[in-house]
Amino acid sequence: MSFSKMTLKELALYLEERGRLSPAEEAQLQADRRRGAGLLLERYRKRQERERLEEARLQKMLRQERFFWRQGIKYIAGVDEAGRGPLAGPVVAAAVILPPETTIRYLDDSKKLTAARREVLYDEIKAVALGSAVGICSPAEIDRLNIYEATMKAMRGALSALPLEPGVALVDGFPIHGLKLPQRAIPGGDALSLSIAAASVVAKVTRDRIMLDLHRRYPEYGFDRNKGYGTREHLLALGRYGPCPEHRRSFRGIDLEREGS
Repeated sequence: MSFSKMTLKELALYLEERGRLSPAEEAQLQADRRRGAGLLLERYRKRQERERLEEARLQKMLRQERFFWRQGIKYIAGVDEAGRGPLAGPVVAAAVILPPETTIRYLDDSKKLTAARREVLYDEIKAVALGSAVGICSPAEIDRLNIYEATMKAMRGALSALPLEPGVALVDGFPIHGLKLPQRAIPGGDALSLSIAAASVVAKVTRDRIMLDLHRRYPEYGFDRNKGYGTREHLLALGRYGPCPEHRRSFRGIDLEREGS
């Protein structure tokens, strides 16, 4: 393959389709005196550096899992939740078991990702996971139990719904009380463990889809935009229309019944 005989357009397409150049190919491209070839080489090297950094980040996010894999524990469930803070809608927890040493490019704490990226990663996680499940507690359950207990119940529900029994659970934040399964609570775990990050994405996408469905039933609150959180738009709608059946009456700091009076 002689790069000098290729047009710059052909060369750009080749570099796009070729994941990595051999040392000989990179040297050949570097010897090409065309300015456009030099720019393509620079772009290629920057892309390779981004991919190297991304792979290093993903490998770092497997440290928690590797601690248990080295002990012979094959099935490790990451657990996270979405929806503790909103005024409306359920709290959703997810549990995900990834195959050992599996990485998913760009997987991270769901709060750092765009909605479009989360949707793509959701499909990738579901495709490669050995098991994934969600647990959901409704606003009525949240009011009855309180948000902390409802979150714990949702997390236990997600773990019990997995098709495989994990040997340990890695949990974002606080331990899951009442859980017999061995667990490790990791503050900020959705940015430190790939399994927890996967659960974070599954929980967030699942809950966002629920809120979109609720928006179709109660469009006046803007659930498609605020996802149930207490934005100005949402609070104004509460003042005008009062709470709907999907609002949490027990949310601290706001008397939802009074907001609708």
